[in-house]
Amino acid sequence: MPEIPILVTFLGASALLALSPGPDLLLLSTYSAARGFIAGFLLSLGIFLAGLTQTFLVAFGLGHIMQTIPVVALAVKTLGALYLAWLGINLIRQWRSNLGNTQRQAVTEPLSASQLLSRGLINNLMNPKALVFFSLFLPQFTSPTQPITQQILLLGFFLSTIALTVNTAISFSFSRLKQTLSHQSAFSRHFDGFLGVVFLGLAGRLASEH
Repeated sequence: MPEIPILVTFLGASALLALSPGPDLLLLSTYSAARGFIAGFLLSLGIFLAGLTQTFLVAFGLGHIMQTIPVVALAVKTLGALYLAWLGINLIRQWRSNLGNTQRQAVTEPLSASQLLSRGLINNLMNPKALVFFSLFLPQFTSPTQPITQQILLLGFFLSTIALTVNTAISFSFSRLKQTLSHQSAFSRHFDGFLGVVFLGLAGRLASEH
């Protein structure tokens, strides 16, 4: 286990990182406002699982491989961008379908728990910068007198748990908007289109990152 002063510094830095704006926050805020707290919480669990996966990969060297072999990072980034673009296009198609049916309230396609978990997981995991960040950030708080691999696994678990706590609070906060917005038919009718543009924007951002 890292030394206590180092651990305290790490926990503080992790909390600040969890609060910083980014693709995960954008995804959580839009889904929580549209579908409620449970949807946001399931996305948060998916992001948590992605953090644990990245921690495991960093502890056993994949983060270093992605830094030294750019084609691996490029492949991951391309797959992630294509997946997000696919989600965005499907949401825009659903929005267009709702616009064609003006006689009733727009229908929001239900998503299962596994679909929401996978969206949170893949949105985070398919961004190679997240894995590279883990590989650069976590080792900074290790102690040379302790086994490095075990320390990275422990620190990654702490970081992912802090992010889950913060993301759950964010999901709850934005889900309160759902009660206000649910009575505004114009908003609900166009929300899938907005969310589709968000996903296409995330895909473009990921594809353009160097």
